[in-house]
Amino acid sequence: MTPTPDAGSTTPDSFSATPSPTPPNPTSATRVFYDAIAEDYAERNRDELAAKPLERAVLGAYAELVGAGGRVADLGCGPGRVTGFLGARGLDVCGLDLSESMLAVARRENPAIRFQRGSMLELDFADGSLAGVVSFYSSIHTPVENLPALFAEFHRVLAPGGHLLLAFQVGDEPRHFDRPWGHPVALDFERRRPERMAELLTAAGFAVLWHTVREPVLGESTPHAFLIARRPAAPDS
Repeated sequence: MTPTPDAGSTTPDSFSATPSPTPPNPTSATRVFYDAIAEDYAERNRDELAAKPLERAVLGAYAELVGAGGRVADLGCGPGRVTGFLGARGLDVCGLDLSESMLAVARRENPAIRFQRGSMLELDFADGSLAGVVSFYSSIHTPVENLPALFAEFHRVLAPGGHLLLAFQVGDEPRHFDRPWGHPVALDFERRRPERMAELLTAAGFAVLWHTVREPVLGESTPHAFLIARRPAAPDS
């Protein structure tokens, strides 16, 4: 769903954290969490992308792969920072999020971009209708057993030759974040292994083109991974 709370779509390392099991209803818990913190998140992370040149480079390279005018969905768009960045690079981008409070911020800050409420697991896009799908730190609230269904949905909405960008924190155990900025909410954040994510993408029908891992910066506690994958083109293309 929404990007994590301390990186313009990145990490929540500034919150108090202790291990915790996944909530019984991850979708509902995620929506409640981000509805509560939306305005604080947007204000405190306003310049996050400006401070992270590697993230900007990844997003810029992805925009070139998709090509100017390509129709792209930023899934789990949060306050729309990544959506706006991609729109400024010529993509026909829209944003989707579970949290209406996050969407209110995104619409306020990006009035020319379309934002809609919805779930990544049930996308309201026709089969093969998108040139690109971006999940920038938004799959981290999806339980591992639901990742195959999530990646199958990404594959469904991408046109043959379309590109997926996936970003997430690296690790083996989830972290539990409680009462961010004093709000009475809590949520688990999953860490993943790039090799396993690449395996799941391949099983869903993607060709993994590129992946990289960077070390923690700006107070983060874990490395961060970026994967770009492609839905293979039709045989006669």
